[in-house]
Amino acid sequence: MRRCKKVPKKFDQINVIPFIDIMLVLLVMVLTTATFIKQGVIPVELPTAKATKKEDLKKEISIYVNVKGELFYEKDKVTAQELEAKLSQIPKEQTVVLRSDKDSKFQDFVTVMDILKRLKHEQLYIVTKE
Repeated sequence: MRRCKKVPKKFDQINVIPFIDIMLVLLVMVLTTATFIKQGVIPVELPTAKATKKEDLKKEISIYVNVKGELFYEKDKVTAQELEAKLSQIPKEQTVVLRSDKDSKFQDFVTVMDILKRLKHEQLYIVTKE
C-alpha cells in the first residue's frame, strides 16, 4: 500500500463572508452603544469667544440661563434657592457647566456665580461657541 503525501490545499479565493459577519456585528454594537450628545436641551443662544479651548468633560452638571432669566438645573426649571439647594447636594469636585444665553441679564449670570462661590465649587466651565 502506497501512502500519499498530503499536499496543502491551495487557496485561490478568500472567503470573506465570516469577515463581513463580524464587521456587521461590530457595526451594530457600535451603533447601539454610541451616545449621541445633543448640545443643550434648553434653547440658549451662546455668546461667542475668540480664545476658546475645547475641554473633554466627564460627568457634568449643566445649568442653563435663558434669555428670560429663567434658571434650569439639567432640564428642570428652578429658582435661585432651589438651584442652591441642588448644588449643595453635589460634591465640590463635580464639574458644573454654565450655559447662559448671550442676551440674558448679567445679573442672572452673577446670581449663579454667587451661588457657586458660596458653595465653594471650583470646577466651573462656561460654554461659548467659536
